[in-house]
Amino acid sequence: MGVDVVVGGAAEAELESIRRLFEGWDRVFSRFRPESELNRVNSDPSTVLVVSRLFASAVKDALGAAAVTDGLVDPTLGLAIEAAGYDRDFAFLPEDDERPPGPTMPGRRHAVRLSGRLLTRPPGTVLDLNGVVKALAVDASLDLIHGDGFVAAGGDVAARGGAVVGLPAGGSLRLRSGGVATSGTTHRRWRRGGEIQHHLIDPRTGRPAESRWDEVSVAASSCLAADVAAKAAFLLSDDGPAWLDEHGLPGRFVSDDSVVCNLAWGKVLEPRVAAVA
Repeated sequence: MGVDVVVGGAAEAELESIRRLFEGWDRVFSRFRPESELNRVNSDPSTVLVVSRLFASAVKDALGAAAVTDGLVDPTLGLAIEAAGYDRDFAFLPEDDERPPGPTMPGRRHAVRLSGRLLTRPPGTVLDLNGVVKALAVDASLDLIHGDGFVAAGGDVAARGGAVVGLPAGGSLRLRSGGVATSGTTHRRWRRGGEIQHHLIDPRTGRPAESRWDEVSVAASSCLAADVAAKAAFLLSDDGPAWLDEHGLPGRFVSDDSVVCNLAWGKVLEPRVAAVA
């Protein structure tokens, strides 16, 4: 998944199970493995096909995230992210001021249907489930730890029993249980056609979103809930803090010149080291 995974509180056998989980999920959902199930699904010309239970479960969660965010977190943006130039592992992604972004397509989440393991989508739909898969893997990995512990992967954290989580632009919070996720463009950005590109796509345009924020951090009952909310709040730009307040979720927003916390952040979290129950 292109990130380091840090685990605390796991026994040796549990740590090995978590390692196998991340490696196995990467083989299923990677956009950069030609043999992955995701790439097989995207290249299959059939309108209806049978997918694995794991793949179906991720699609279900991705469609749920799309519904909760009114389509902001959309699993059908695979073509859009490739059009922006993110067509290989980020470590090997070159800067390219000559090649412009390619043709794109807005999100089309309403065209995707799932019934058990039967997946239906129109021709030309390119799924990208990485909007939920990493957070799902973090939550699933925490479930493999018998006692208290935490799992952290690329800005996504799930914890049970307490963990101190660092925040962008300094500071930290103590997470008793649940998840914290940060979504932003500070670390994953590149150039195409003389313009900065990033991986957070606006489904309304099929292009990298314009947002006033560099990073958005959210705390929630699970890593998945936090990650989905952080992406939506980032995409909503100025409206992000109020949207999180409407959903009762604490959020912290970082831009070049400021750090802004929504009302829920102040109510739920103490100013320095705080706890999310």
